Amino acid sequence: MMAGPHLQVDYLDATPERLLAQDDTLAVFGFGENAPHHDDPRYLRVALEPFGDRRLERWRASGPVSSGRDGDLAWSEDGALQFGVIEFDEPDPLPDEPTNGEIARAAEYLYRKMIAFTAQRGYPQLLRIWNYLDGITLGHGDEERYRVFCVGRAAGLGEFPIARLPAATAIGRVDGARRLQVYWLASRTPGTPLENPRQVSAYRYPRQYGPQSPSFARAMLPPQPAAMPLLLSGTAAVVGHESRHAESVSAQLEETLANFDSLIGVARQHRPGLPAAFGPGSCLKVYVRDVEDIATVAAELDRRYGDRVPRILLHAAICRYELRVEIDGVHG
Repeated sequence: MMAGPHLQVDYLDATPERLLAQDDTLAVFGFGENAPHHDDPRYLRVALEPFGDRRLERWRASGPVSSGRDGDLAWSEDGALQFGVIEFDEPDPLPDEPTNGEIARAAEYLYRKMIAFTAQRGYPQLLRIWNYLDGITLGHGDEERYRVFCVGRAAGLGEFPIARLPAATAIGRVDGARRLQVYWLASRTPGTPLENPRQVSAYRYPRQYGPQSPSFARAMLPPQPAAMPLLLSGTAAVVGHESRHAESVSAQLEETLANFDSLIGVARQHRPGLPAAFGPGSCLKVYVRDVEDIATVAAELDRRYGDRVPRILLHAAICRYELRVEIDGVHG
């Protein structure tokens, strides 16, 4: 009998064909316009341009992995973990619909379908979700697209318990394609959501950030027993609930890494064996808003980590217009 879920995340200089030929490959991700194409349900092209080399991200599970498609949904699973993705073109606005209401309808559709599918397949425990949407900060006040997306996401989640909210990322694609892409990692058994003492829980943000607070936890400890890393949500220079250092991408990067130090400290209270700092067992995706800041962020990370911490830098919009960098990933 398998001891529990197994997940290994790597960034590899390889072809999709080579990685997908392995029967324990749960998912493979290519980034940017020039990412390879492949029709395997386990392969996903993410429309965010990478800076530097064009490695693939690979999720390796226990195997053997089965996979398939169900309309606009693709999936794979190994008996303990499920990868799934839905990609959906935003519908046209309805007559008299509030500004940007179409992103709310798209998000509600995707989340309702995801909740139903994971339950039907026997993987009801959502561990980690990624959301990529265009024009994430377009619109004013409550009509900003990210705030409207949060309304639709909450509607799609329905009565989903706050205590079980998964780790998550919501990032803006910058290719102008109004196509919502949501992918996830789910399990048969629950993980443990974690919060960061330096930050107000996102689901408790005050009203100034919109009519519906964001629906995610700051991190997710995997189910036990499991051979899996800590799953880190998208994290930026937010202290309490306020953005910091709008004038400096370097200062925002330092604040973001301080948030991770705090979050890893919380995780180590549950799992003392977790390393106290990022290292070879960590994999980071670094999202940078402005192209002219990417070299600065890359140099700062090189100075701090050298080649010890695998990472991919991506050009992407952050969910608050004043935030210039965000990071997510895994740590183990």
